[in-house]
Amino acid sequence: MKKLRLNKTSRTNFLTYGMVVVLFVVLQIMSGGGMLSSTMKGQLVPICAYVVMALSLNLTVGVLGELSLGHAGFMSVGAFAGAVTAAALQNAIPSGGLRLAVAMIIGALFAAVAGVLIGIPVLRLRGDYLAIVTLAFGEIIKSIINNLYIGMDAGGLHASLINNTIVLEEGGRMILSGPMGIPGITKISTFTAGFILIMLSLVIIFNLVNSRAGRAIMALRDNRIAAESVGINVTQYKMMAFVTSAALAGAAGTLFAMGQNTIIASKFDFNQSILILVFVVLGGQGRMWGSIIAAAALTILPELLRGFADYRMLVYAIVLILVMLATNNPTLSGFFSRLFGRFRKPQKGDAAR
Repeated sequence: MKKLRLNKTSRTNFLTYGMVVVLFVVLQIMSGGGMLSSTMKGQLVPICAYVVMALSLNLTVGVLGELSLGHAGFMSVGAFAGAVTAAALQNAIPSGGLRLAVAMIIGALFAAVAGVLIGIPVLRLRGDYLAIVTLAFGEIIKSIINNLYIGMDAGGLHASLINNTIVLEEGGRMILSGPMGIPGITKISTFTAGFILIMLSLVIIFNLVNSRAGRAIMALRDNRIAAESVGINVTQYKMMAFVTSAALAGAAGTLFAMGQNTIIASKFDFNQSILILVFVVLGGQGRMWGSIIAAAALTILPELLRGFADYRMLVYAIVLILVMLATNNPTLSGFFSRLFGRFRKPQKGDAAR
């Protein structure tokens, strides 16, 4: 009987799925057995949100090959759009799980629209110019949310920009209060919902990367001129990866927001974008399993090492510099290639070479 053989990419994908499932089961058992502290239990939802953020940014940085420094902007769009949706549907949809699902869909759609609007002019840029413009986009989104007011009464949702001119009927309430953000959020995010979102993100990313569109995207990353010469539409495929990345970030933002008591726009600042970029760089560009491990580890570590919380961003900056120096040093690259080559399983025909 002929054995089913999987190529290296398929094996890596299935191992990534398996790693996520095993970690979920282990953490569920530990949580049910009282082996996790209340602080660690409270970190499970943020970990899931940051894992999805790392995966989505890796699609832009690792697969598409473009540096984005405004990913926290997409996260904030999804967070606030999803939180407003959940608050507005609280009476219409009593089920927390169903309301969270609807809120994540709305958050992903709003983030995808933002991705299209920013992608049309921005994706014509390359390198440092793209990074600077996406950084500006994140700051613009933060500024808009800081000046946005949304209230709800029997007549529906009411919005106001810059100044709060909303007059609500009796029984109405403000949902978003400008720089005060959204207070009193009903927590409906769960670790199970986070696990489902991670698995869904992996399915979307792996299917995209392994499709014809994914091969075109990676061709653009490797050699744009050669890709254009064979008829690959640069704008179309760049937009596809960028908008998919933005939509996943929006869903992660909703998951994160619905696990907090209060969210404010300043939470999604430049430092947040850099933190997500650190996850991608440390995990390895294009390596989704690496992003999962890096995001989970770096989210837990600050809670375990609270005494070093003030130096966290300094440590991240130093680590980024060291990683960049190591990956661009031929001597170190050759050393690690030889080191890991010793553990590589000999392939048929190696002796003949």
